[in-house]
Amino acid sequence: MEFWDIYDDKKQPTGRTMKRNDWCLKDGEYHLTVLGVLAREDGKYLITQRVLTKAWAPGWWEVSGGAVQAGETSRNAVIREVREETGIDVSDCEGGYEFTYHRENPGEGDNYFVDVYRFVKNFSREDIKLQTEETNGFRIATKQEIEELASKGIFLHYDSIKEVFR
Repeated sequence: MEFWDIYDDKKQPTGRTMKRNDWCLKDGEYHLTVLGVLAREDGKYLITQRVLTKAWAPGWWEVSGGAVQAGETSRNAVIREVREETGIDVSDCEGGYEFTYHRENPGEGDNYFVDVYRFVKNFSREDIKLQTEETNGFRIATKQEIEELASKGIFLHYDSIKEVFR
């Protein structure tokens, strides 16, 4: 069973944990997630499409990411998530942490911080090994292609992370 640390409103660990997806957070409590934007030197980005069986946003496009597990650092989590979902190791890549944003869902028990990372690595299509439980496909996309998906309302988190697509 997977556990997540619970954070206060200043993103400090409270010493308490919650079970994965057990939306029990009170107002002012958060869990931590990560997003890893993977860019190539030619200005293109790796994006993945969510499997159609996902309960939330099936078939939408996104960058790799997920929850930080209890006791795990944000950086270790983003490296793990990118590797699990795409097969690409970003541990020694140029780049790293960019910024944090947060979402509050009063009364739903699901408040969260998102640490956003940007890594630069020249990868090829052959380097990509998708996690089929999470991803339906991938694209190596330009910033403009990502903006088009976002304008159609099918790119997750775009408004919150658009500044990393530069």
